[in-house]
Amino acid sequence: MAEIINGKELAKKIRLELKEEVDELKNNGIQPKLSVIMVGNDKASEIYVHNKSKVCNEIGIDFEEFLLPEETTKEELIGLIENLNQRKDINGILLQSPIPKHLDIREAFNSIDYRKDVDGFHPINVGKLAIGEESFVSCTPAGVMEMLKEYGIEIQGKRAVVIGRSNIVGKPLSQLLLNANATVTVCHSKTQNIEQITKEADILIAALGKPKFVTANMVKNGAVVIDVGINRNDEGKLIGDVDFENVEKIASYITPVPGGVGPMTIAMLMKNVIKAAKNSRA
Repeated sequence: MAEIINGKELAKKIRLELKEEVDELKNNGIQPKLSVIMVGNDKASEIYVHNKSKVCNEIGIDFEEFLLPEETTKEELIGLIENLNQRKDINGILLQSPIPKHLDIREAFNSIDYRKDVDGFHPINVGKLAIGEESFVSCTPAGVMEMLKEYGIEIQGKRAVVIGRSNIVGKPLSQLLLNANATVTVCHSKTQNIEQITKEADILIAALGKPKFVTANMVKNGAVVIDVGINRNDEGKLIGDVDFENVEKIASYITPVPGGVGPMTIAMLMKNVIKAAKNSRA
């Protein structure tokens, strides 16, 4: 039976450490501040933004939100971002996705100053990650790496398989694993014989957004299984991309949904805001 990787507890521990760090920064006259922009009224986004403000409050990071109407134009959104880029009191800028279809999210992300890009989506930060330089790393992949480290899971020389190639999780995570000397394979919707590939993984990460996609017959005995998926079943219950009940019987470590990767994402966001605040005074 697999050991459960408890993201909730680990995130709590990290938040306490970050609070001490923020207190120290404040004593040195530095007040970290995060600005979040939300366009339109996506219900899930509202919950995420509320959770972010709650954790900022808990740690001592100032929080400012900009709620823009659905019909916001490209010029208005980019104008706001450019204004926030100039403001010395703001260390981190986060654009909550999704945004309305008439707006280009890539263009919006690219207009955020890469030194304030606490989501790690700017091409400069993505490029720095690719060549192994210090950068802001996308929060969910950073959270996964932190979990592996905390539980003493060896990455170097291991075979890691990432299912999913999104710019937010799959790609940056495969890059982080590669930087940590794993042998990495990325599977996606066009991958053939996916079962054969996943069965070779020492570390298997599911980030594709399909409920219970990873079944027990896809997992090697004793593999570490990280579930990044967040889906709702017919009863409205949160479930992951992994068939938890059956995979748990053969994995060595496994993350639950909820309570696994999710809480780590916000903890890593806070870490990035603090890093940006430090960088601004360097």
